[in-house]
Amino acid sequence: MRIIPIGEMIAADIQDANLSQPLDDVSIAAITKAWNENLVLRFRNQHLSDADLIRFSSYFGELDPPGPNPYGVTFLPEFPEINVISNVKDDTGVPIGNLGDGEAVWHADMTYIDNPPEAGILYALEVPVGQGDTYFANMVAAYNDLPSDLRVAIEGKTLIHDAAHNSAGMLRKGYEEITDIKLTPGARHPLAYEDQHGRVSLFLGRRPHAYIVGMEESDSDSLLDALWAHATRPKYSWHNEWQKGDLVMWQNRMVMHRRDAFDPSTRRVMHRTQLKGKSPIAA
Repeated sequence: MRIIPIGEMIAADIQDANLSQPLDDVSIAAITKAWNENLVLRFRNQHLSDADLIRFSSYFGELDPPGPNPYGVTFLPEFPEINVISNVKDDTGVPIGNLGDGEAVWHADMTYIDNPPEAGILYALEVPVGQGDTYFANMVAAYNDLPSDLRVAIEGKTLIHDAAHNSAGMLRKGYEEITDIKLTPGARHPLAYEDQHGRVSLFLGRRPHAYIVGMEESDSDSLLDALWAHATRPKYSWHNEWQKGDLVMWQNRMVMHRRDAFDPSTRRVMHRTQLKGKSPIAA
């Protein structure tokens, strides 16, 4: 394998790796080391079955089932650990996957639960050419670069992460819209999160419906707006122009990601796994 950094502050390509075959311990250790150093890894030109995807994902932790989707169904009953991300509908008009074709705003996955996933792994089966790019941002670098006033402002602060909506803004099954943001359903996490390796990241989840506990709503909004303006500066991010056969894996608690919208008349089909969090995030 060859490991080649591809972003200024985040992401590396792993070349000459065939993920359809079992990996030995040396290869797994090399990938893990590169992942910890770069936070996002990309493997191109892969040809994976769902069983291959599950085997590869399992090298790096315990698989976590997907979060709830607006349709309240399991897209692949034979592989419940896999989430389908797609805009495609079957012959009866029923979606075969989640998130459609619209823009997905900056977010980290499932931070609305007490123990969010450690990582996401996304494999491209069908992609529209030149559309639907995914962007990844390094929240460790963003925290390290925080201006002193913002670092002081977030010390000891706790954020409510909205559980009612997905990253495309769709209301999840079983939730209702609320008007008082202080009543937002979801987990409460510190704005700065330290992992088991001693790395500290900004931990923002997603912007819509977020609220900092104990603050006036206008003050919470002002502080969050400043944090988001800082965290989403282009210098911290890299984007993947998807090709069929790409597999991208990212450390969910250290990285935010978003997706461009794409032409709804095109097909995009991706299969995704996630790794269970090693421990809850204590507020």
